[in-house]
Amino acid sequence: MGTAKIALALIVAFFFQSCADLDEDPTQSQLAPGQFSSLEDFNLGVTGVYGKLRTAAQWTTFNVFGWAGDDMTTHKALNKAPFREYDQMNVSGDNPRSLSNWNDVFSMIRAVNTVIESAEGMNVTDQDGYNRLLGESYFLRGTLFLHMSRIHGRIPLPLTSVPDFDIALASQEEVYVQIEKDLLLAESLLPEIYPGVEQGAPRPNKGSAQAILSRLYMNWAGFPLKDNAKYTDAASVAKKVIDNHSAHGFELLSDLNNLWKVENRFNKESVWTIAYNNPANLGNRKYGILGYPSDVEGGWSETFAEVRFFEDFPEGPRKEATYRTDLDWKNFKDQVQPVFTKIAGPLGDLPSQWSTDRNDFYMRYAEVLLNYAEASGRSGNNGADAWEALNKIRRRAAGKPHNIPDPSIDVTSGNLAELAFTERKWEFAGEYLRYNDLVRMERVEEALNDSARTPLDPNIPIANPVLGSLSTDNYYAPIPQIEIDLNPNLDPNN
Repeated sequence: MGTAKIALALIVAFFFQSCADLDEDPTQSQLAPGQFSSLEDFNLGVTGVYGKLRTAAQWTTFNVFGWAGDDMTTHKALNKAPFREYDQMNVSGDNPRSLSNWNDVFSMIRAVNTVIESAEGMNVTDQDGYNRLLGESYFLRGTLFLHMSRIHGRIPLPLTSVPDFDIALASQEEVYVQIEKDLLLAESLLPEIYPGVEQGAPRPNKGSAQAILSRLYMNWAGFPLKDNAKYTDAASVAKKVIDNHSAHGFELLSDLNNLWKVENRFNKESVWTIAYNNPANLGNRKYGILGYPSDVEGGWSETFAEVRFFEDFPEGPRKEATYRTDLDWKNFKDQVQPVFTKIAGPLGDLPSQWSTDRNDFYMRYAEVLLNYAEASGRSGNNGADAWEALNKIRRRAAGKPHNIPDPSIDVTSGNLAELAFTERKWEFAGEYLRYNDLVRMERVEEALNDSARTPLDPNIPIANPVLGSLSTDNYYAPIPQIEIDLNPNLDPNN
């Protein structure tokens, strides 16, 4: 074994020895290899993975690919170069944020593999409890694989706790098949609702697994595989969630303004929540002052709204809930960009600090509804239920009750798929989701070319003009070069 591979082996060994430190209570987790002797051990193993997830997801690095979308941008200078590379479609193999995220997520996947193996063959009296934890483990692995595939496209698929130093990249289809397998297992094992947890499924239920499956199938149906049959699957599984949303504890919040308030950090709209606890030094470090320029609230100038996207955004209650329109952003001295309410927080809600109690709504029920509407349209099923799913989002965006039909808002004809796709553009602005939509529909060039991003106000320049290619061969971020150096099988050109 070469020196580099020996070093990697030592890193893996250290991970298994030290990962217990990543849980809420360092004495209450178990990720070391070995057979679990009780469901308590099994539960501690799973919560140990959540400790790692929180440690990784608390940073913007976890969502670094979001900057490639036309909805958000970063500072034009300062220490934001790794984010600017994504913002400008010019990501290098040495991007430190890519490497950090790669290491974090694959260490979580190895941890899940250890938990699954340690739970094999257990003799238990509480079969439901065992199934729940096993389903949760497969949910975590499938969701993490999907998270990485949306960033890098083809990825390796480690399925055991034993490191494979020569593992190769899987094909895109193999990646999706494995994610589907994990999530279907999770769906079969998880309960309708996880007992004893807050709203928003901070520990997933059956509906959470089905929701992520709908996201998988939307990607599978689009670029690069373009398997149109998966739109039928996406619509079918999203409909399962919709039909049983009450049993899973899911529902749209009535007022978008309330969705982003700290007091509603656990709410019914999130179909899977990554929870934080700032007083316990387990805060979320993606929000608050990171969304302000330096001359406002002592901002850290990391996550801004794109000017043209803001200018094009339809006026109304949803725009008011998405952006801090109370701020005179055109007169900012540091950088002239609008501020996201979703990042900086509603007026007076988030303190002027970099670590907060805000939870992450990894996927919202709104996305399930729009997945159903768009996938139905693209698979040729323009039924009344699909239009209703779209109209629920449109009504709330207009400040109307989402469950009450409103002829002044509702649409019942036209291109359902494209109407739903456009609705996603506005609904999820600033949530690190837009770029993936552009990729799956091959609309990166359409959205990111200079004319599409140039502000309507001629006095405002594009903060970070695109430097890289907008063609399909530049849609995904490269595998970190140091990983390829350690294992040439991860080079997509091999």
